[in-house]
Amino acid sequence: MSTEPAAPPAADAPRDFIRQIVRDDLAAGRHGAIHTRFPPEPNGYLHIGHAKAICLSFGVAREFDGWCNLRLDDTNPGREDPEFVEGIKEDVRWLGYDWHELRHASDYFEVFYRAALKLIGDGLAYVDDLSADEVRAYRGTLTEPGRDSPFRDRGVEENLDLFRRMRAGEFADGSKTLRAKIDMAAGNINLRDPALYRIRKVAHQNTGDAWPIYPMYDFAHALSDALEGITHSLCTLEFEDHRPLYDWCVDKVDLPNHPELWQPLLEAGLKTVPAKPRQIEFSRLNLSYCITSKRKLAQLVNEGHVDGWDDPRMNTLRGLRRRGFTPAGIRLLVDRVGVSKQNSVIDYAVFESCIREDLDASAPRRMAVLDPLKLVVINLPEGHEETLVFANHPKDESFGTREVPFSREVWIEREDFTEVPPKGFKRLVPGGEVRLRGVGIVKCDEVVKDAGGHVVELRVSLDPESRHGLPGADRKVKGTIHWVAAARAVAAEVRLYDRLFDVPAPDDEGDGRPWTAHINPDAKRVVQGWLEPAAAAAAPEQRFQFERLGYFVADREDHRPGAPVFNRVVTLRDTWAKGA
Repeated sequence: MSTEPAAPPAADAPRDFIRQIVRDDLAAGRHGAIHTRFPPEPNGYLHIGHAKAICLSFGVAREFDGWCNLRLDDTNPGREDPEFVEGIKEDVRWLGYDWHELRHASDYFEVFYRAALKLIGDGLAYVDDLSADEVRAYRGTLTEPGRDSPFRDRGVEENLDLFRRMRAGEFADGSKTLRAKIDMAAGNINLRDPALYRIRKVAHQNTGDAWPIYPMYDFAHALSDALEGITHSLCTLEFEDHRPLYDWCVDKVDLPNHPELWQPLLEAGLKTVPAKPRQIEFSRLNLSYCITSKRKLAQLVNEGHVDGWDDPRMNTLRGLRRRGFTPAGIRLLVDRVGVSKQNSVIDYAVFESCIREDLDASAPRRMAVLDPLKLVVINLPEGHEETLVFANHPKDESFGTREVPFSREVWIEREDFTEVPPKGFKRLVPGGEVRLRGVGIVKCDEVVKDAGGHVVELRVSLDPESRHGLPGADRKVKGTIHWVAAARAVAAEVRLYDRLFDVPAPDDEGDGRPWTAHINPDAKRVVQGWLEPAAAAAAPEQRFQFERLGYFVADREDHRPGAPVFNRVVTLRDTWAKGA
């Protein structure tokens, strides 16, 4: 075995305690290659909390030239759905990862059954007739030991007979369980004879009615890792107290030394050799203004608070995708948060900042007006139109240029004009000047109002010497505003999304109100905007910065070139900060 020290990581490589463990294990010769897995239960869509686990498990495998399996933990029939399986696969790939093998815990049902028979034969498991309520009563508390079940001392032959009859479907749901025989006085309640199998006569999406009994999560998860040759089983901190049971299952079944247990998998083409995995826990990704409970996310959908699992207000990965959040921005968040054993809540503003940082570099610029006010350049002739050339990105010439139509009448944002300017206002006022982006300097000569006194039109004159390339182009004015040519503007539905909850801890019901009372009523507003033609022609999921407004994405479901629909990804700055 090598005693050479671990090679130092590259200067830009992530540095955290998990990767250091991996380096040390490789240097000590404990593993020839690194194998990890991401094992979600297919009973819902993935959310932002899963992103950290995905990036960590797949990322560690990639960084150390190993592999990562995607394994669906489908041991709970009745709650799982093939639709969720497909959604999970799609979301993992969208985040930028692919798996070595796609596996299901149900692939191993026969092995789990054989392993349970082995434990019974070794005197390490027994069939119990206690009801669920009785099991809880016998378990004890954190300060009091549990009591042995009256069925704990059944003989091996009786237990084998009963378990085989459970397998044959002879008993009713909930009438019996198979329990590990460990220690009812253990300080860790998870070791007080935990259940390994329960009776559930429910059809399974993969195995049909073949099994009336199903393994419990701790048993199936530990053995699945061992079967797949997983070296480092990375999971969140709530599983730390389960690690002794995980190790117990791995050690007592001892798959590497009992190939007869997994012979069926060899015949089915098993590609890995079972090994002893190591479970390592890390802190979850917790964000303010978010919930990650699958039950509560389902409640939002089922009660109509949102428009579905992919509603852009949801923090499911498919919701974030439809909102326009980027895989690179999510991965950047995971890098920024880091890997530790200390639970904490990350301000949602950090997430938004990561998305802005990615989009600032990657999103082309376009012009759009969301609250239009007509502006007429009176010293241009009726019907005047011309074509201007704009850079697609102010910081990156490789994005190229585009043609933008300009006409005598344009739309500007209503908030870019005021008759009574507040202190510091640098945009258009009566008699004042402002620069029309890429055009030149205009002066407000007349304000036109309707019968109700509302401003409906501004009549301005353009300084011809301030046009691009002329001597007056460098003349200084305090403000620059964007615009869209009215003659060529394309109407669009623009959905202005924001945080779904209006308090940092929506799960906290300490004020006596239900958590749904914290839903932000302004999390979605729909307006009609006007776009320059190059924005309206976008493909679904194409992202832009609408200048001075924020980052937007063409909706992946509803957007059409002739009927554009855009979602706001994120504002240009943090509007939730104090004083913003």
